[in-house]
Amino acid sequence: MIVAEAVGRALAACGAETVFGVVGSGNFHVTNALVAAGARFVAARHEGGAATMADAYARMSGRAGIVSVHQGPGLTNALTGIAEAAKSRTPLIVLAGEATDRRSNFSVDQDALAAAVGAVPMRVAPAEGAWEQAVEAYRVAVEGRRTVLLNLPLDVQAMPCDPPAGPTAAGGGESGVSPARGAAVEELARLLSRSRRPVFIAGRGARRARRELEALADRAGALLATSAVAKGLFRGSPWDLDVSGGFATPLAAELIRGADLVVGWGCALNMWTTRHGSLIPQDGKVAQVDLDRSALGAHVPVDLGVTGDVAAVATALAAQLTTGGVAPDTTGAGPAGAAGYRSPELARRIQAEGRWRDVPYADESGGGRIDPRTLTIGLDDLLPIERILSIDSGNFMGYPSMFLDIPDERGFCFTQAFQSIGLGLATAIGAALAQPDRLPVAALGDGGALMGAAELETVVRLGLPMVIVIYDDEAYGAEVHHFGPHGHPLDTVTFPPADLAAIARGHGFAAVTVTTPADLAGVADWLKGGRDRPLLVHAKVTRNRGSWWLEEAFKGH
Repeated sequence: MIVAEAVGRALAACGAETVFGVVGSGNFHVTNALVAAGARFVAARHEGGAATMADAYARMSGRAGIVSVHQGPGLTNALTGIAEAAKSRTPLIVLAGEATDRRSNFSVDQDALAAAVGAVPMRVAPAEGAWEQAVEAYRVAVEGRRTVLLNLPLDVQAMPCDPPAGPTAAGGGESGVSPARGAAVEELARLLSRSRRPVFIAGRGARRARRELEALADRAGALLATSAVAKGLFRGSPWDLDVSGGFATPLAAELIRGADLVVGWGCALNMWTTRHGSLIPQDGKVAQVDLDRSALGAHVPVDLGVTGDVAAVATALAAQLTTGGVAPDTTGAGPAGAAGYRSPELARRIQAEGRWRDVPYADESGGGRIDPRTLTIGLDDLLPIERILSIDSGNFMGYPSMFLDIPDERGFCFTQAFQSIGLGLATAIGAALAQPDRLPVAALGDGGALMGAAELETVVRLGLPMVIVIYDDEAYGAEVHHFGPHGHPLDTVTFPPADLAAIARGHGFAAVTVTTPADLAGVADWLKGGRDRPLLVHAKVTRNRGSWWLEEAFKGH
C-alpha cells in the first residue's frame, strides 16, 4: 500500500468512524482511504466548519474527532476551529496535506501554526512507519486528550510502505486508570468529613462520572453544580443547582457563595465558572481534582489539589468516608450525624427556584421585537425535551443556555473555550451526527449566523431535522452594550436589517419570523408536520440592554 492508504486504514482500525472535511488535492487520497476502510465522510463547505463539526462530534460521541483538510490554506481556514478544540482538550486528529517544497505557494510552517493554537504537531515520515505513526497520533489524541495535527507531506503520501507486521489492533484507547490513593486523597476525605456546606462543581472532565460523584455527594451531603460545558450532568437530582458562574441562577449563586468547601471535579474553576472568583466563598476552602496537574490552582487559589481521574478519586473518597465511620444516610440527607448542605427546606427551594424560567422578570416585548426570555421560554415549551442544544457565542448566548432545558449532559454542546462567534451552526451539525436520536437545536446570534451561513447547505444536504434559532439584534450586541454606555460611536458594530428567513428558504429551509409570542405558532406547525426540512426561526429580539452575564465577564477586560 501507499502511505496515504496506510494512514487512512490505520485510523479506521483505531476507531475513526466519522470524518469531517473539505477535500483538495493534498488530502484526497487519505480521505478516500478512510472511506474505503468504512468511515463516513461528511463534507463541510468551509474548513473552519469542518474542524468545529469534528470537535462537537467528539464531545458528544465520546470518540476521537477526525478532520481532513488541504495543505496551506485548507489548514489556515480551519485554525479557529482547531484552536477551540485545543483549548477544550478535545481528542481530535487533523489530517493535513503538507507542501514541503519552500517554493510552493502552499508552503507555510504548519507545525508552528498548530503549536501557536495549542495543538500537537506530528508528521508521517519516513514512509516505512506510516501505519505506526498514524496509530501513535490517535493514541496521543485520545489518551492525552489533545488536538493533534498529523502532517502528511505530499512527497511522502504516494510512497509505498509495508502493512503492519503484527495484528492491526485498534490501539489508542483510553489508558487504564490506576486506583486513587495517597495523602492528597486522604486530606480531601478529611475536608469532606468536616464540611457542613460542601458544593461540588463538575466540569467537562467529569462528564462520565455522574454515578461516582452522586454517590460521594450523598455521603458528604453536597450540593451539585457544573461548569457551562457540563450542563445537564446532574439533571434529575433534587440537589442539582445547574450551572455555576455567569449563567447561575440567583439561588445557585447564593448557595455556592455560602459553601464552606467547594470541590472542582475536572473543572478549571475559571473566571466564567466562578464569576471572576466572586462565587468562591471567602471563608471556605477550595479543592480541585483533575487529571492534569498543571490545571490545579491555575485560575483560583486552591487549598488542596488532587491529581487523578475524577471517577477513580470520587470512588476512593466514598470508600474512605464509609470505612472511616461516615456511613451513607439512606434518606439522602448527607453523612450520618450531619445533614451536610442538604435539608428538606433547601430541596423545596431548589425545586421552586432552581431554574431560570422560575425567576420573575418584566417582559420587554414590543415595537416589533420579542423579549429573548419570552422567546426562549416559548420555545422550551414547544420543542421536545429529547433535544441536543448547541450554542454560538455573543450577547444573546445566555438566553438559550439558561432558559432552554436539556435532558442530560449529552444534550448540550458549548464550543466557547476560544470565545469565537460563528462556530454555533457547525457545532450543531457535529453534535447532531453524534446524537442522531435527538432533535438538534442551534442557537445563534445574527453575526455568528452570517459568519457560518455556508453550512446552511450542509444541514439541508445531510437531511438534518434541525431547528436554528437566530437571536437578531442587528448588531454585534456585546460590543454595543460594552462601548455604547461610554458614548463611543457604534456604526462599526451595527447593521441594517437582513431577511434571514429568506436566506434560509433559499437554502431549502422552512422559516418563520418571530416578533411576538403568537408568531411561535409557525414552530408548532413545523413540529406537527413531517419535519422533512430543517426550520430556521428568525427572531427579532429586543436590544435595549446588555446581558448581565457579559457585563460580569467584561469586568475582566
